[in-house]
Amino acid sequence: MKLGSLKEGGRDGTLIVVSRDLTRAVRATGIAATLQLALEDWSNVAPRLNALSDSLNHGDADGVFDLDVLALAAPLPRAYEFVDGSAYLPHVARVRKARGAEVPESFYTDPLMYQATSAGFYGPRDAVKVVSEDYGIDLEAELVVITDDVPMALTAAQAAGHIQLVGLVNDVSLRNLIPAELAKGFGFLQSKPRSALSPVFVTPDELGDAWQDSKVHLPLVTHVNGEWFGSPEAGVDMQFNFAQLLAHAAKTRPLSAGTIVGSGTIANEDTSLGASCFAERRTVEALRDGQPSTPFMSFGDVVRIEMFDRDGNSIFGAIEQRIEQVGAP
Repeated sequence: MKLGSLKEGGRDGTLIVVSRDLTRAVRATGIAATLQLALEDWSNVAPRLNALSDSLNHGDADGVFDLDVLALAAPLPRAYEFVDGSAYLPHVARVRKARGAEVPESFYTDPLMYQATSAGFYGPRDAVKVVSEDYGIDLEAELVVITDDVPMALTAAQAAGHIQLVGLVNDVSLRNLIPAELAKGFGFLQSKPRSALSPVFVTPDELGDAWQDSKVHLPLVTHVNGEWFGSPEAGVDMQFNFAQLLAHAAKTRPLSAGTIVGSGTIANEDTSLGASCFAERRTVEALRDGQPSTPFMSFGDVVRIEMFDRDGNSIFGAIEQRIEQVGAP
């Protein structure tokens, strides 16, 4: 099934079930008012949502309306936790190589992960608000999974059973603020503003055989200003699958229902498949030409991120955002 949230009903939106072709929807408020509440009682709520999804897709649900993507909030307008990994080591290796550093052996056995911003997410058509282009505005096209309640210290095999939904994220980065923050030795803060989530999250079964080994085996397609930017394969070169990332996050603490776990920027060894962020493209240019030639994003630029099934159908809908300047309040 496919689930989304309307921009109504308060900060957490109104839960809707969306048709498989992303054209129709029905409010699910008789089952759960919000997606967060649904995830907190997932074992009881999911069967009822599935039944409503089947009814919608068979054409016999009540209260059906045409889906307007502009009316959508993020499926989870806010979440208790968003932990973002960096599971694609070709990206990590290239970035480190560009500055003359090797990849530590521990990176191949111990995932990279940080605590990301989760108090608010942009909807799929909301503008990205940034104060200055000097910050080095970048997109990051990633996959995410969403959990029910996750106990502490579980194994990766156990963690796989707690992955309930899959989606996309544009994990916005302000690259020119990152070096000074990391130099403090205390992690990201100002350099990681709000991110945007895809129009819908889907249950893993919606991916069919593309969901294997807790990975999504499909390309993630990014366009910037209508031009192809990249379509790396999400199931290739992923050093740690989502179950492993989830187990890593829960090693010393339980995770609340609605926790979002990110894959990190999708990148392949094969650079002909393009990039999922400007930092990746600039690193490839620096290694090839001695210096990067592509600038970071400017106000007015538009990014579009989308994943298609093997028949060419959009799975999650598209994140499509314009970069806009915002002043101080």
